[in-house]
Amino acid sequence: MSLKHSYTLLAPIYDAMVATSTASMRKNSFAQLDDVNGKKILLAGVGTGLDFEHLPAGAEYHGIDLTPAMLKRAERRIRPDQSITLHVGDMMDLAFDDAEFDVVICHLILAVVPKPEKMIVEVERVLKPGGQVLILDKFIRPGQRAFGRRLLNVFIRHIATRTNVVFEQVLSHAPKLKLVSDEPIMVGGWFRRIKLVRT
Repeated sequence: MSLKHSYTLLAPIYDAMVATSTASMRKNSFAQLDDVNGKKILLAGVGTGLDFEHLPAGAEYHGIDLTPAMLKRAERRIRPDQSITLHVGDMMDLAFDDAEFDVVICHLILAVVPKPEKMIVEVERVLKPGGQVLILDKFIRPGQRAFGRRLLNVFIRHIATRTNVVFEQVLSHAPKLKLVSDEPIMVGGWFRRIKLVRT
């Protein structure tokens, strides 16, 4: 089953599955942003728009997702005072210009795409020098056995998400993205809140 197909099926129940458990994580991630007034921000894998209530005012937002069914639900969440444009697209092959965005938000998407290293290269490409990347996701660390997570990945990687992604290996494909902070936030540090800057 393709991810597009599986997330089309998950769209009606996605919020019930993750909204409550991820709300504070999302809010705290956005708290890392500097002033966004007048900036252009990409929301990667925007899903049903659960980030929208936490978006700082004053920026121009573009949300992208592979699944039209998710974007239909996201559209309902856009408030009249928000500038959010939604796009159907693939985070591994973005239809945006080089250095087009000031900020890229990657909440619960790097561990979903089949090839996160291709996504991080695209994030690096569309980000302006000095721009920020905020990442919120689950990763295992280099050398970590995490046998249960690796085994779980065999069963769910084609349905919803991957559970064996090593962030450091992914980041090595984007040499212009430099680590600013990396905080473990829940499930024994499996979930991490990460901030990068593009040189």
